[in-house]
Order: sequence, then structure tokens, then C-alpha cells
Amino acid sequence: MGALPPPGFGRCAVTVLEAGLTRAQVAERVASGRTNHLPARSSRSLGAIVRANVFTWFNGLIGSLFVIMLIVGPIQDALFGFVIIFNALIGIVQEWRAKRTLDSLAIVGEARPRVRRDGAEEQVPSSGLVVDDVILLAPGEKIPVDGTVLESTVLEVDESLLTGEADPVRKDAGHEVLSGSFVVAGQGLMRAERVGAASHAAKLAAEAQEFTLVRSELRDGVAQIIKFLTYLLVPAGILQIIVQTSIAGGIRNGISRTVAGIVPMVPEGLVLLTSVAFAVGVVRLGRRNCLVQELPAIEGLARVDTVCLDKTGTLTEGGMRLAGIETLDPEATQARVREVLGALGALEERPNATMAAIIEACPAPEPGWTAQTVAAFSSARKWSGATFADERGTWLIGAPDILGADTPAADRAEQVGAGGLRVLLLANSPKELSAESTAANATAEMDPRPFALVILEQRIRDDAAPTLAYFERQSVNLKVISGDNAVSVGAVAQTLGLAGAEHPVDARDLPDDFEDQLESNSVFGRVTPRQKQQMVVALQSRGHTVAMTGDGVNDVLALKNADIGIAMGSGSGAARAVAQIVLLDERFATLPSVVAEGRRVVGNIERVSNLFLVKSFESFLLVVLTGIGRLPYPFLPRHSTLVGTLTIGAPSFFLALAPNLARARPGFVRRVLTFAVPAGLINGAASFVSYYLARLAPGATLPTEQTSAMITLFTASLAVLLLIARPLVWWKAALVGTMAGLFVLVTVLPVGRRIFQLQFGAWQQTVLSFAVAAVAAVVLEILWRWARARDVETTRTAEPTDEGDG
Repeated sequence: MGALPPPGFGRCAVTVLEAGLTRAQVAERVASGRTNHLPARSSRSLGAIVRANVFTWFNGLIGSLFVIMLIVGPIQDALFGFVIIFNALIGIVQEWRAKRTLDSLAIVGEARPRVRRDGAEEQVPSSGLVVDDVILLAPGEKIPVDGTVLESTVLEVDESLLTGEADPVRKDAGHEVLSGSFVVAGQGLMRAERVGAASHAAKLAAEAQEFTLVRSELRDGVAQIIKFLTYLLVPAGILQIIVQTSIAGGIRNGISRTVAGIVPMVPEGLVLLTSVAFAVGVVRLGRRNCLVQELPAIEGLARVDTVCLDKTGTLTEGGMRLAGIETLDPEATQARVREVLGALGALEERPNATMAAIIEACPAPEPGWTAQTVAAFSSARKWSGATFADERGTWLIGAPDILGADTPAADRAEQVGAGGLRVLLLANSPKELSAESTAANATAEMDPRPFALVILEQRIRDDAAPTLAYFERQSVNLKVISGDNAVSVGAVAQTLGLAGAEHPVDARDLPDDFEDQLESNSVFGRVTPRQKQQMVVALQSRGHTVAMTGDGVNDVLALKNADIGIAMGSGSGAARAVAQIVLLDERFATLPSVVAEGRRVVGNIERVSNLFLVKSFESFLLVVLTGIGRLPYPFLPRHSTLVGTLTIGAPSFFLALAPNLARARPGFVRRVLTFAVPAGLINGAASFVSYYLARLAPGATLPTEQTSAMITLFTASLAVLLLIARPLVWWKAALVGTMAGLFVLVTVLPVGRRIFQLQFGAWQQTVLSFAVAAVAAVVLEILWRWARARDVETTRTAEPTDEGDG
């Protein structure tokens, strides 16, 4: 981490050591496949989407039964197969839309490395890099491929994502650099050597993607439920086949009733809706210019209870303005200070927002300011500087409480910063810069002498205050962690109404074990990149689900370790590379929509999972009871299709896309099975009782018996739908009413009765069917209230309700 006498730095006349490849050489490498082409990590191919939606175990089972029913039964008993085909098509279309959205946004948000070709600098897509390309490196940029350093000017690289080493590593000419690391200070040139799948980054990306999928509780939960149902399906299916084919009075009728019992046990729509909900979430976020780089990030958003915010670029806008200069040294004049600032600014080829504001106000001085040694800015050191030739001295610029520690200059800077202004200290030094004197812990060795305060005005984002207020209403903890002066950060946070901002904490004063201080405070200043990472990990160790927002290279470690990393679109390439979500339009106000979308997806998948699983368990009980009693199964496949479509299939699509503000919590499988298993058994028992009572009626026939059972099953299933849809608002009431109306229409119209083979017995029998369903509905209501009370008792966590469904 040091300084190097530059052969020419930034605007001071860069020495061109490499002309780069010619166009012909690039074309030859492209033709031979030596490019950096890799599939986008945010999406999969159309073939993969089709396979995922078509070639599933359940689709294979139901598809086989569909073919059998087309052979042995009337077409109306094979309607369930057409539903599966329709569902698969919906899943493919929605995921394809999501893929197109992701791919188009990925192009917009992609970091474009700078290369030198034919002696000129140009930007190319990362996939456009080829072997032997000469790549220019600057602070904040991700190293896109593996290679060797050709030229180094104080080049420092952070390899912590690869090695875990906290300190930046000095890279001189001839040193190897690996993709997956990023530049934190200085600049340089490198030659691309390992590209595409051969690069270190490609291997890391593949591993990271696989790991992310494993950590999805929602996907794991659905898989566990399916595995559990498979164990039930096999013995129940065998029982159904044996009994129904032996008593049904014909092979065709036996097969039809066997299929009617097996198909409803399969929650085929659950997997589909999970995929569709994720895909629709991606498309919705895409419309808000949010690039979702890892699909499970949508699930993670729903679980976030703590958001860590970097001040610069998040609460404040990236650009700044030089508001004033306050001299501290008797020999300091405004003109002299501006001259020195102009000389320091001229050394920056790619200035950050702070130096850009200084350069705009302080143009480069007259020739004669030649840098002998340069120390590029680093987040660890908190300052940059240069030693100039011709006795112009050594000048440093950076944090007042670092360069001016324990001096009146630091106190004055804190007073000015209390107004929300950003303050830098310009200092001179009697010593020349060297590799040793620019180490992160060697500031005191430079013996800096305060010369002037440089005051910068930073504009607070217009949308910052309402965004913070939203998170406060949603019981989401907010932590502002910034590398800036704690008092200045606290002043900005106070103007935004952040609770606890009046007591900012200087991170340098924190003990090694700072979990308690982190929990009880909201604003932290002078936080190093490593401390940001440690803060995220500490919050996670206390059971929090943490989202981290940032845009700079100093946020990369924290973004990578957070449960959800959210980067700004104009941020450093390194920050965008490790984040799961990128806000391409820079709008901080988009964050509430991002969190709300995650909650909608996960909350509604849990909601509709109950519908599908109630059906599975009610069918399982009916199969067992009719098997034990050696009775004909009370339904044909067409009956199951009708009830399932009106009480589960159609409503679930609407409910899965509805607003839902409830924060997701662990225990998805437990909560769903707590209600779905007993509710399914209640509905199955009610249907069987209605069926059995109908068999006792004088003159009963199988069509009248199955009609009575279907009335009870539909009514009880509608009661479950009403419970799951709570809180009821107008559109949900209209949805339930429409489903009930369609069922009545089918039973009233002669064509409906004929297609679905419905035949009503005496009116007393119909009333009895509704009465059994009413009893089931009362028991279901009791079960629902008990399950909710048990859930509240189990979690004991404060969270917003889902009353925002309207």
C-alpha cells in the first residue's frame, strides 16, 4: 500500500507503454473463441425454462394419467390434463418475460471495462474482452479477467473476496491479478490472459449461484412438502388402484375413479405458482429499473428487518459543490489553497465525487507542479497526497480527524460538519511520501500541518426522508454506516428524521466486541470497509436479516456479506458486481418498492400453498376412507377439476399477485402444514360424511351420491378460500362471489349437469349436504383462529400486518 514515483500520473502526461491489440488481432481472437463470453448469471436459456416447467415428476405422473383418460374415458374426465398444459405454458411465458427483462437490464447495468486498442482508449462490454487485451484499471473498478500487471501507479487491489485477507495488496508490474478482486487505489494497465470460463471469476460465479439456490427457504420448503406428499401418494395410490378397479363395475369406470383420487393429491400448481410469482416479481422490479442479478434475492427481500445505508450516494446525491475554503495557516491565502488543490486535482485521471467538485472549482495551475511521489486515496488511509518537485513540498488532503488528529483544526472541522457539510483538511508535510509513510497506520509519521479546511456541500436526496419514514413504519431497523465524520453523518441523518441520529458514534471508538453498541445506535461514522463488513456479520449473528446499500468500493465487502446487497447503478463496477440487486435509475425511493415486492412474492406463495395442500390432504383422506370401506370413489376426474379450478386454480393466480406487506419469517413449512393438514382432513371427512349419508337416502344412486359429496366439498373448499383470502376487500369478495356464481351456473344449466354428470336427489339431501359443509366451515374457522394464535405465540415478533391488500 504505498506510493511510487510515477512515470506520469493522470493528467500529468501518461506514458503509453502499450498500444494494445490491433483490430485484426482482436478479430482473430474472436474467431478462435478466445473471448470473455459467459452466460448472464441473472437468467437461464429458453430450453432450460421449458425443461423446468415441463419435465417434472408431477407433470410426468399427471401426463401419464391424462393419456390414459384420453384412451379410456370421455374428454371431460381428461380436463385436468389440459389444465396442466395451460399451467406449463403460463409458467414458460412468464419466465421468458422475466428472462428478457433481466437480460435487457443486465446490458444497461453491465460494467464496461476500458481497454487500449490501436493505441486508443475505448470501452467494451465485459464479454467483448479477448486474450492479450490491454485493460486500464482505476479505483472502484472490478478486475474482469485474470492477467498480469503491465504498468502500476500506486496500484492497490483488494483480494478479500478471494483470499479473506483484509488489507489491500500492492500490485507492481509483473504481478498477477485475478478476476473477482477490485482496485481500491491507484491505477495501472494489465494484460488479459485467462478469459471466459477459464477465469477465476467464472468459477466463483458458478459456485455462488449454486450456493444461492440452496439457501432459498421457500424453494427448500416446497421441495420438502412435495417429498412428504410423495410418501403419502405412493401407498394411497396403490390402495386406490386395487379397490376402485375391483368394485367399480368395469375397467373404464375403475380407472376413472382411480385417477380422480390420485390427481387431486398432486399439488401441481404449487411449483408453477412459485416460479410465476418469482418471474412476475422480476418483471415488476424491472419496470422500476431494478436489476435482480440472483432470483432468490426476491425472497431475501421479504425477510429483511435491518437495512444498512451508506450516506454518500444513498442518502445524499453523488455530486458535490465546493462551498468554501477556510484557511488555518497564517501563510495560507485563498489563491494559494486553490493552487495546491488544483495541482492535486490534476493528478486524478478518474476523480471521485469529492475530487470532481474540487477540480471544477480549482483548475490545474500553471506548469511547474510536477509530482515526484503520489499517494492515491484509499478508504483505509482516509487521505491522498503527493510530493512535488522544485521545493513545492508535500501536500495531503483527507479526513480532518485523521490528518489533523488532536488539533484545533479537527475541532473546527467537526463544528462545520455538524451542519451537514462535508469537510476535508488540506495539510502540508515536511516529509516526502514513500511506500512506508503511506501505509494505513503511518499517518502520524508524515507529521501533517493543517493548512486549510475545504468545505463541500452535499445535496440530500429529495426522496430520502419519505423512504426512511416508510422503513420506520414497517418496523425495519435502519443503520447509517459511513466513512465520513460521525458528526457530519449524524447531521444529515437528523435532517431526515432518523431516530437516534442525535447520538452518532465514531467507529474508531468502538470496542472489538461492538454488537451491543450496534443494536442500540443508528448512526456510525469513520467506519472502515472492514468494519462495515463486521457490522453486517454482527447484525446477522443477532438473528437479523440484513440488506446493505452502497455504491463505492468501500462498500463491497459489506455488500457481499449482507443477505441482500443493493448497489446504485452509477456506483463502482465492483459494487455492482457483488450486489444481488442494482438500482439502475439511482432512485433511493425505489427501495420500499423493492422490499414490498419481495414481501408480496413470499407472503402470497405461503398464502396459496395452503389452498393446494388442503386439496392434497382432503383427497388423501377420501382415498383412505373409501378404500377401507371398499366404496366407489365419490368423484370422477371432471368433478375434481371443477372444484379445484374454482376454489384453488383460478383464485390462486389472483391471490399470488396481490399486495402483501407482511414480513416473511422463518418456519414456512411449519406454518403451512399447521393449517393445511387438519383443514384438508376436515374437508375430506365432511365430504365423506355427506357421501355416506347420501348413500343411506331412499332411492340413492351413485350420481346423486357424488353430487351431494361435491356440494359439500365445494362449499367447504370455498370456506377455506375465504379464510386464506383474509383480510377481505372488495376485489377478494368479488373473486369469491364469482367462483361461487360459476359453480351455481354449472349446477343449474342442463348442459353443465350433463357435462359434469350431476344429478340432485331430494331437496332434503341437498340441504343435508350444505349442513355438513356448514359444520365443516365452523370447525375450519376455529382451526384458523387457533393456528393464527399459535403462530403469534411462536414468533412474538412485531411486524406489519397484511392489511394493505386493498
